[in-house]
Amino acid sequence: MKKLLVTLAFLAATPAMAQDKMTVLLDWFINPDHGPIIIAEENGYFAEQGLEVEIVAPADPSAPPRLVAAGQADLAVSYQPQLHFQIHEGLPLKRVGTLVATPLNCLLVLKDGPIKSLSDLKGKKIGFSVAGVEEAVLKAMLEGNGVMLDDIEMINVNFSLSPSLMSGQVDAVIGAFRNFELNQMDIEGVPGRCFYIEEEGVPPYDELIYVANPDRMDADKVARFLAATEKATQYIVNNPEKSWEIFAATSTELQDELNARAWVDTLPRFALRPAGFDAGRYSRFEKFLKDSGMIPSINPVDEITIDVTAE
Repeated sequence: MKKLLVTLAFLAATPAMAQDKMTVLLDWFINPDHGPIIIAEENGYFAEQGLEVEIVAPADPSAPPRLVAAGQADLAVSYQPQLHFQIHEGLPLKRVGTLVATPLNCLLVLKDGPIKSLSDLKGKKIGFSVAGVEEAVLKAMLEGNGVMLDDIEMINVNFSLSPSLMSGQVDAVIGAFRNFELNQMDIEGVPGRCFYIEEEGVPPYDELIYVANPDRMDADKVARFLAATEKATQYIVNNPEKSWEIFAATSTELQDELNARAWVDTLPRFALRPAGFDAGRYSRFEKFLKDSGMIPSINPVDEITIDVTAE
């Protein structure tokens, strides 16, 4: 017994093992899209993996991938379509994990408005936020319905997508997230309708991914981060209501009807295997961008994504 007491006293006096620190830059302010990251933090899954994770919401949503490329953070939450462009621009980035494994982007119109089919968009105005990717997406969707890009007027509405549609400034918007804008418009009494891009000629892709600088990253830390978010995703799927309570309790700004609805709609889209990837999905989207004239050449998959868990 005396020996046991001495051992316990020694353990009590021994400082806890230092956690490996990581900085993760989000793509936007914290919202239900980031559920697995927040639940991993709140449920102690990062700590279980020996990680102390600093989660940072950006002042400029376009900055995180460039900051990671410059070595100023370990990971950034970004978008698969944008990653293809960024690599062609010469940024040293690779996809190392997936957060949301389906497109969220959609072409949004008024539910009771004049646009009943994509062919009705001929001669109309379409609002957008991010040039490049959305032009390629629109081109595929419209041309499959007999409308050319020259037949529509594209208007940069910045991030005011649903307001520009509800106010009549534009007839449709591209880049709206089906889990947010649809709910927002319904709550405001102006319901919308989505044309789902993956049903209209655009290859399916991972909407939200984790990107890292392959020359600077610590693959072991990234693998542990992904293991923690995988456990968090399993917890969310198994405990949807409890996980929402944990998530919403982190900020009063999350405790409203829009975020509650978005949580339910986002939950089935979280990547169940965040470290895993479908090489064909990345290859097909790279070819799609090349065929659309958006990129000059085709990069092999191993220049776009990496499996950090591979031995």
